[in-house]
Amino acid sequence: MLEETTQKFITESTIEQVAQSFKLGELKQEQKYRPLVSLIVPAYNEAAIVEKNLAILCDYMTSLEGEYRWEMLVINDGSKDDTAEKAEAFARNRENVRVLHHIVNFGLGQALKTALSHSRGDYVIPMDIDLSYSVDHIERLLTKIKETGAKIVIASPYMQGGKVSNVPWLRKVLSVWANRFLSATSHGDLTTLTGLVRVYDGKFVRSLNLRAMSMDINPEVIYKARILRARIEEIPAHLCWTDQKVVKVAKKKKKAQRRSSMRILRQIWAVGFIGFIFRPVMFFFIPGLLLFLLSMYANIWVLIHCFSQYERLAQYTKFPDLTDAVAAAFYQAPHTFVIGGITLILAIQLMSLGILAMQSKSYFEEIFYLGSSIYRANKEK
Repeated sequence: MLEETTQKFITESTIEQVAQSFKLGELKQEQKYRPLVSLIVPAYNEAAIVEKNLAILCDYMTSLEGEYRWEMLVINDGSKDDTAEKAEAFARNRENVRVLHHIVNFGLGQALKTALSHSRGDYVIPMDIDLSYSVDHIERLLTKIKETGAKIVIASPYMQGGKVSNVPWLRKVLSVWANRFLSATSHGDLTTLTGLVRVYDGKFVRSLNLRAMSMDINPEVIYKARILRARIEEIPAHLCWTDQKVVKVAKKKKKAQRRSSMRILRQIWAVGFIGFIFRPVMFFFIPGLLLFLLSMYANIWVLIHCFSQYERLAQYTKFPDLTDAVAAAFYQAPHTFVIGGITLILAIQLMSLGILAMQSKSYFEEIFYLGSSIYRANKEK
């Protein structure tokens, strides 16, 4: 009797423990993991809008707290106005907002690298302080990266469904053609390579060794992600300057047209150089091929002149000397010999340089891939 009672008690106790463990498991499942999102906001001389736009960003991220945890990193990149003071005042009573300072203006690239080194997020999203891309892009980017498992998702105003509004025509033209050029020199499946607004897999982007100091950091990330065979996606985006075209200057009490930070000549050079890095063989092989075609055209005319001169000499001599025919052809049209010879030499040199550039690029990509793999392996230990 005592044994039966004891056995019954043990059985009931075991059942109760199992039931409790199931309940705990269900509770753990209900407490879904919320990824941490690191929002990076570079700022340079943006005192007129920094507080207002940071508040908009914070309010929006707060609305996503059911799905995500978040932190905001504001990078004051050596501002000469009150940006630093206003950003610090804004962050003072907000635990998940941090302000990092550069003593001097280093540029967008260094601002992003500083922020990345301090970020902790599962996902990292850089945003323009002027909100030229509205805050609703944030959730769309996060949804896309979670659905696809990509390492990078880009907000693209130039893909189908994207839109550009109120951007100064010169900047718009330069941006459109710069991205078309870079798309052609890369794999051609991306429409926007220079845009700042995108979402990164946090662990992936922090493992990249980046060296750009200015706006060219955006295509640099794409280039190095390509080397590592990372998946990159795009979503349609709306680039709009409507609310940012006019900024009120408090001291002067007047409105001034927003100045573009793009320095045209430097940007054109940077885009050209980045395109060269993406596919250097194009910059040698295509000009070399064009010169080769020109040399073939000139050399065909050389052969035609030589043949016609040989036929003319054959009227006077039964077996004319071929060198006499060539000499007569050269005397008749020396420029065809010069053009044909020079262009053929240049064509061979350029195409040879293209092959060497392709080989060097392949070596660099192998070394970078190996170095990145070693870095990640050591970091995981």
